Formats: sequence, C-alpha cells, structure tokens
Amino acid sequence: MNDMDLTAILARLNKLEAESAIRNCINRYMEICDALDANTDLNELMDLFDSNSIWEGIGEKYAKSFGRYESWQAIYDMFKSYTQKESHFVMNAHFVSSEQIYVEQQQAKATWLMLQTSTFRDGRSHLNAAKLSVKFQQQTDGTWKIKHFQTENILSRPVSHWDSTAELPVPTQN
Repeated sequence: MNDMDLTAILARLNKLEAESAIRNCINRYMEICDALDANTDLNELMDLFDSNSIWEGIGEKYAKSFGRYESWQAIYDMFKSYTQKESHFVMNAHFVSSEQIYVEQQQAKATWLMLQTSTFRDGRSHLNAAKLSVKFQQQTDGTWKIKHFQTENILSRPVSHWDSTAELPVPTQN
C-alpha cells in the first residue's frame, strides 16, 4: 500500500466517523427533547451545541411559533421554558428519516425529515412533520456540535383519540 492509498483511506474513515458522530448528535438531541421536563439536564442538551450557535423555526408556521435564538444562552433559555415543574409535554416522540449528511473538513450540512407526535399538558395532541436543516462544526477536541439548527413545518395536525384503548387488530392464531 502506498502513501496515496493510505491518505485516501484515512480521509474516507474521517468522513465516516464524522457522519456517525453527527448522526449520534442529532439522535441524542431528539432523545433529550422527547423527555423535556423539570428533571431534564439542560447542560447535557446544550453540550450538543457550538458555543456560537443559532436555533430557529423557519417558514410561515415555525418562524411565528418558535422564532430565532442567536446565542447559546438564548437557546438554553428557550429550552428552559419547556422544563417547568408542570411539563409542557405529557408525551413527546421524535422520529427522523431521509437523512443526508455532507461533510467538508471541519463543517457539515445535514437534513432530515422529522415526525413529531406530542400530547400536551392541556390534553391536546398534535402530529407534526418538519424538515430539519442543520449545520455542524467540528470542535478542537474532535467532537461535532450543532452550529445552526433550522426546523421548517411541513404538516401540523391536531389529533384526537391519540392513545386509544381500542384493541390492536392482530391475526387470530389457529
């Protein structure tokens, strides 16, 4: 094996490791957001963000609902509003798919489609779909953190009978 082959292999390995770290970062973000309540360690959530990060809702619905937060502290304060003693969410689950990750040296751009199912403290439930566009920055310690998080609503529907007690239809066994 010559040096050129080794350089190409190491570059490919670095790209794969970056993609894996980015995927783990967004999945941990979703996992923490699924359980936002008074017991949530916001420092763990905020450790996923670069020190100079932006979080924003874009498009007509999410720009109005969420707005834009242009600093680590502003993002922290926004998430803090979801962690009151009486939790905003009774149930919250995020599902991401259709992943695209593009790594260029110490920066990356990624997109996902996200489905969010939520029941709120006031008893209402919602089904939302959004396009996530997220920029990541590799830190000096090699970790990848969120630099600019954007969420844009695709679909938003109230849902009734969310957690029905109806029996699940399954085939009968002979």
